[in-house]
Amino acid sequence: MKRSLEVAHIFRVHGQTYRDAHSTSLPVRHLRVMRAIELCRTAELGGHVDVCEHCGALMISYNSCRNRHCPKCQCLDKERWVEARKNDVLPTHYFHVVFTVPDVLRPLALRNQRRFYNILFNSAAETLKTLCKDPKHLGAQIGFIAVLHTWSQVLLDHPHIHCIVPGGGLSVDEKRWIGAEQEFFIPVKVLSAMFRGKFLDNLKKAYELDELKFPGKIAHLKEGFSFQKLLSSLYGKNWIVYCKPPFKNPEDVVDYLGRYTHRVALSNDRIVKFDGERVTFRYRDSSDNNKTKLMTLNASEFIRRFLLHVLPDGFMKIRHYGILSNRSRKTKLARCRQLLGVAQDEGNEKQAKPSWQELLFKLTGIDPTVCPHCGKGKMVLKETLVPTGAPP
Repeated sequence: MKRSLEVAHIFRVHGQTYRDAHSTSLPVRHLRVMRAIELCRTAELGGHVDVCEHCGALMISYNSCRNRHCPKCQCLDKERWVEARKNDVLPTHYFHVVFTVPDVLRPLALRNQRRFYNILFNSAAETLKTLCKDPKHLGAQIGFIAVLHTWSQVLLDHPHIHCIVPGGGLSVDEKRWIGAEQEFFIPVKVLSAMFRGKFLDNLKKAYELDELKFPGKIAHLKEGFSFQKLLSSLYGKNWIVYCKPPFKNPEDVVDYLGRYTHRVALSNDRIVKFDGERVTFRYRDSSDNNKTKLMTLNASEFIRRFLLHVLPDGFMKIRHYGILSNRSRKTKLARCRQLLGVAQDEGNEKQAKPSWQELLFKLTGIDPTVCPHCGKGKMVLKETLVPTGAPP
């Protein structure tokens, strides 16, 4: 069986060289992510030995790093998240709305990730909630899930927000469910204009509060005149906000969203070739009818681009708003379900969470508790392997 190519292998071969070359500039969180990916599912993190009760076959399994930027560690986490969200789905159509910012802002975003990404989240949320509450558009309290992505298909910086929005909301007096048309209830041009205004206003406030940094190539923006000139030019641009066609089947919504929530900058299955020095991977070229193409980078540049998308420590890249927020789920969301005639499954939130074995079986159809050698016996724990190296 041919072994698939992995980001981890590239990091193991070239990671130390990259660290040595950038020893004075690499943030600690980048070092942690590199170390975690390099050690993932190796003896250094420990593991366990299982034995088949029927044939006596042994199987060694090493522990995962559990880092959210690791391509190998997101699959089961995604399935757990999907299972937890299924009770939030309402029997209505849903829309997928994407908010992006102009290219000229990307250098500022890279050097102010936490503040910039928070502004991006807040501006998108304020735009949707404000316009949806307006009777000209919907006149209702809505809810939505927002997910931050920071990459383009070729791993360059491209911060944008994906929002999944139900086609309707709760009336202000909470007595009615107000449904929307099958076409998105807010014109894209209106969305774009308000998002631009909210974002630039929030960015200006951050500048006035001295919350932004301007190192290196953007040092000139620290001067008030240059920063104001940037803002003025951005007010004159058309910002891109787009909405995809609505989902016809509400049950598909959470599975669809799961593709976005736990995605990392580049999955292992996109890597086509690694010759020891250069990495070749697949990407979709949006400027050429989304044709699949190949890009080759030297290992150092590949690692650099991958690390551009390591998020600040503790930063929440999945956020719930409005009737889907944590504080409203048991009240306003429950009221929406009642108005839509959907029975609330009280036991669903209290039932035991599925084990990783159950999730793996659901994903692959393979039962990890059955011996892969004889197919009859049950695998039971024989020995725990202690880690042999320092943790990431």
